[in-house]
Amino acid sequence: METNAETYGKEADVPGRIAAVSIVEAIAADLRSRIFSGDLGSGQSLTETEVASSYEVARPTAKASIEKLVAEGLLDRGTHKTARVVDLGPDSVRDIYLARAYLESEVLRRLARTKAVPQTAVQANRDIAAVQTGAPLDVVEPDMRFHTSLIDAVGNERISRMYRSLVGEVRLCMVRVQSLQLLDTELIHAEHQKILELIEAGQGEAAADLLDEHLGRARERLVAAMGGAAGPEAEHPSGLLSQ
Repeated sequence: METNAETYGKEADVPGRIAAVSIVEAIAADLRSRIFSGDLGSGQSLTETEVASSYEVARPTAKASIEKLVAEGLLDRGTHKTARVVDLGPDSVRDIYLARAYLESEVLRRLARTKAVPQTAVQANRDIAAVQTGAPLDVVEPDMRFHTSLIDAVGNERISRMYRSLVGEVRLCMVRVQSLQLLDTELIHAEHQKILELIEAGQGEAAADLLDEHLGRARERLVAAMGGAAGPEAEHPSGLLSQ
């Protein structure tokens, strides 16, 4: 990687080319991918010197990349301390899921008022059904796209921005859920499909209730896997697969 380059990639308006990305963003994207894949595990340290050496960039560039991931909640660093991959505990998991539930539930109610079903969410759910590998990231990517598409369908820039401030931590939780095989992909797809049907039928409260069940099951199973005491939502049955 060139240390004196200001961008990585090519112009987005030329067919077949990727968007221009700064060196800081490119390094952050690679580190982010390594965190999600488990290559950088919970609690692992990440120094500016190590990043600078690994990517052949100056320390200020390495520092900026690290700070970007600190802001996303993927790295934790106190004043004058080495950054470490965040080690989420049961309380943090519940906080993350509660924050996203507040936003997503209200979004479902608003979409149901106009019976607006975003096609991007429909396609994302089809992509979940088509996953064959069972690799955690292969499920998480369309799953995250499904939920983000619903948020963006409201058309409110600030709501989308608020949600994206949680995306790093949300994705980290989702990767762990899939890595530990805590949820069946078929059930994820079925509940997503039902949520879309409820939106189309104008049943916002029912959609929000199903979302709470959907997120609650993942949340409490992950809490239990981390050594916490799972709430009743962990084993809440879903009748969708038997329909």
